[in-house]
Amino acid sequence: MQKLKSGSRYALMIAITGLLLWLSLRGLHVEGENKFDYLWQAWLKSDKMYLWLMALAGIASHILRAMRWKMLLKPTGHDIKTSNSFWALMTGYLVNLAVPRGGEISRCYTLYQLEKTPVETSFGTVVTERIADVLCLLILIAFSFYLEWEKLKKFLDALPFSSGSVSVPWWVWAAALAGIVFLIGIYLLRKNEKFVKIIRGFKGGLLSVFHLEHKWLFIFYSFGIWALYFLMSYLVLMAFPETNLLGFRAVVTLFAVGSIAMATPLPGGAGSYHVLVPLALTSLYQVAKPDAVAFVFVFHAWQTLLMIVLGVISFVVSNAIVSKRVSLIE
Repeated sequence: MQKLKSGSRYALMIAITGLLLWLSLRGLHVEGENKFDYLWQAWLKSDKMYLWLMALAGIASHILRAMRWKMLLKPTGHDIKTSNSFWALMTGYLVNLAVPRGGEISRCYTLYQLEKTPVETSFGTVVTERIADVLCLLILIAFSFYLEWEKLKKFLDALPFSSGSVSVPWWVWAAALAGIVFLIGIYLLRKNEKFVKIIRGFKGGLLSVFHLEHKWLFIFYSFGIWALYFLMSYLVLMAFPETNLLGFRAVVTLFAVGSIAMATPLPGGAGSYHVLVPLALTSLYQVAKPDAVAFVFVFHAWQTLLMIVLGVISFVVSNAIVSKRVSLIE
C-alpha cells in the first residue's frame, strides 16, 4: 500500500512536469518554419562559448536571488536552507513560463512544503524583492536614456501605442482600483480574524527588509543579480558576429528594452520580447531583420531552456523531499 502511494505521487509529479514543459515550449513560435529547425540553425550560427558563459551567469544570478530571499525570511523567524530557497525559486520560474505571475505563488507554496514557511509571509518577502528589482530596473532604464536619449526617443515614437489618445489616464484607473481594494481590505479586516492573521503575516514579510541584520548585503545581492543579468545580455551579443561590435551603449539599451518586454504579463515574456527587441536592433542599430530575429530567438530560447532544465530538476527534487518526509511520517 505504501509503495502504491509513493508511486502515485511520483506519477502525478511526472505528469505535472510534462504539462509544464508542454505549456512552456508552446510559447516559442516561429512563423513559416518548424521551431526546432529554426532553433537549431540559429544555434549553429552562434558562438557556443559565450552562450555557455551566459548560462553560468544565469545560474549564478538565481543562486544570489535564492540567498537574498533566504535573508529576507530570516527576520520573520524562518531560517530556511539556501538549497530549499533555490528549489522553490526555480520551481516558481518553471510555473511562470506557463502561467504568467503564477510562479510567485507557486514558489511560496513550494517553500511551505519544504520549510513550513507560511505562504502569506513568504509572499510578503517576494513583494519586497519585486520592489527592489523595480528600483534596480528603473535605475538602469534612466541610465540607458541618459546614454542613448535620441535613439530611445526615436524607438518609443515608432511604437504602435505611442500615438493616439486615451480618454481616461491610466493612473486614474489605477487609483480607483487601489481605492476599491483598500475598502474591501478594511471590510475584511473587521469581519475575518483569519484574514487579519494573513495580512499580519504578509506585512511581516513585506517589512522584513527593515529588520535585516546586514542591509548592505541585501543591496549587494540586488545589484549583483542585475549585474549578472547585464552580463548575460553582453555575452549573448558577443555570441553573434552581427551584434558583437555594437558596444556598451547598445548592451545597456537592449537590456532595458528586453527587461521591459520580459516584465509584461505573458509567459516568460514570450511574444513581447520577440517583438520589441528585434525592433530595437533593426531601428536603432541597423541590424538586418533576419539576424535580429535569430539573435532574439536564441537568446530567449536559451534562457527559457535553462529555466526549464533548472525548474524541472527543482520540481523533482522538492517533490522527492516532500514525498520522503511524508513516507517517514506514515
